Amino acid sequence: MENPYIPLPVEIAKIITEVDTKDIKTFRFTFVNPEDEQRFRYQPGQFAELSIYGKGESPIGIASSPTQPGYLEFTVQKAGVVTTALHEMEEGERMGVRGPMGNCWPLEFLEGKNIVIVGGGFAFTTLRSLLNYMIHPDHRARFGKITVVYGARNPGLLLYKDELGAWAERGDIDLNVTVDKGDETWKGKEGFVPAVCKEVAPSADNAVAVICGPPIMIRFTLPVFFELGFTKENILTSLEMRMKCGIGKCGRCNVGPKYVCKDGPVFSLAELDQLTKEY
Repeated sequence: MENPYIPLPVEIAKIITEVDTKDIKTFRFTFVNPEDEQRFRYQPGQFAELSIYGKGESPIGIASSPTQPGYLEFTVQKAGVVTTALHEMEEGERMGVRGPMGNCWPLEFLEGKNIVIVGGGFAFTTLRSLLNYMIHPDHRARFGKITVVYGARNPGLLLYKDELGAWAERGDIDLNVTVDKGDETWKGKEGFVPAVCKEVAPSADNAVAVICGPPIMIRFTLPVFFELGFTKENILTSLEMRMKCGIGKCGRCNVGPKYVCKDGPVFSLAELDQLTKEY
């Protein structure tokens, strides 16, 4: 953007309630000015600031893929002042989007490799962006085998249920959806994400793992991948939860010598090992 402080005006084109608790919704935005869509060029893994006039702004990862032109999607959990205000808005209302910001999943590094995507709960948003990018007909041949492990506490908390069904029908994705505890209608896997990763046992040969989820999930998932032979250089994650202003001015995302909003949010574990442990 020419001025990183000025949001681009967008209109809410569609609102999807993702979970049974109704506190996570996906918002589809279209740009009020068509030329702004050309200016807003992003890659999977980046984020943006969602601005609501009179309320403030909040940094949110982009859930749509650049292979889906014409709109942007953000999956937002109702938590604070801004996200609550957003959840109370309706289709047709206008607000602002500032960005894109941060780095992205390293697509050139991933090219030619087998990809293991591991997501837990609400943190599946930018992983969805990456997956939709990789399986697009223009890009699928650039990547090897794609394995996905995605988990939630219960079936009602799974995001993107329609897409999960479509992905399951594809022959070029090894999709493993699990819940901690199923209900009477659940016919899929039961178990925590680390246990399912161990069961699936993806090969570390020419492979990269992309892992996002609650800290407790990541804590118990990483040893599984180390046992499988993955190196820290080949395990990627995102520190999106540390985002604040998005342009490196407020200093609140600072970790050691890095500003997460400018140097991240995507890091390899090898890079994170060089930082202070405050993240």
